[in-house]
Amino acid sequence: MDRMITAADAPRSPGRPRSVRADEAIVEATLDLISEGTSIEALSIEAIAGRAGVGKATIYRRWPGKDALVIDALRKLKGPPPVPRGESVRADLLTLLVTVGRTPDERAARVMPCLIPEINRSADRMRIWQEITAPRRQVMREVLQRGMVTGELRADLDVEVTIGLLTGPMLMHRMLGWEPEVAEQTLAERVVDTVLAGAAPA
Repeated sequence: MDRMITAADAPRSPGRPRSVRADEAIVEATLDLISEGTSIEALSIEAIAGRAGVGKATIYRRWPGKDALVIDALRKLKGPPPVPRGESVRADLLTLLVTVGRTPDERAARVMPCLIPEINRSADRMRIWQEITAPRRQVMREVLQRGMVTGELRADLDVEVTIGLLTGPMLMHRMLGWEPEVAEQTLAERVVDTVLAGAAPA
């Protein structure tokens, strides 16, 4: 059994920094358990603490509950959204789309598809998913809104529907392999150009 991280369990004096090592162990344990097939509903603080080698009190000092911990863990798994350079709407959308459904952490390929059934069954799980994906949607929203101001896009563009038109095919292809005749290497460019053809000013 892994050694318990008892130092993090001791009472903290005012101003004492949190143990980065304990934080990382807890987040990694959460991701490992989910990637191994534990549903979010079945996931327990006890199981996470056991895998991380910490006491439950250590977790509760850092997160108010399981959902908050899961949100942080999934955010870490996805990583921060890319930062567009602002050169053009097309270039910025390509920067954003090539990362949709893709992460260097191999656990994501097992974790993300498993979330879909849980999202559909539970309003709480849907809330978690929305909190994780909201920052990425906001970045794309800002790119599209900027394009409407600069005249690269129609002034009456439906921004929210356009976000769905851009990200939907990428997620479908990478999570479900929906169209084997479409090469993944060129998919982002084809999606962007197809959507922009309808979003450009008349």
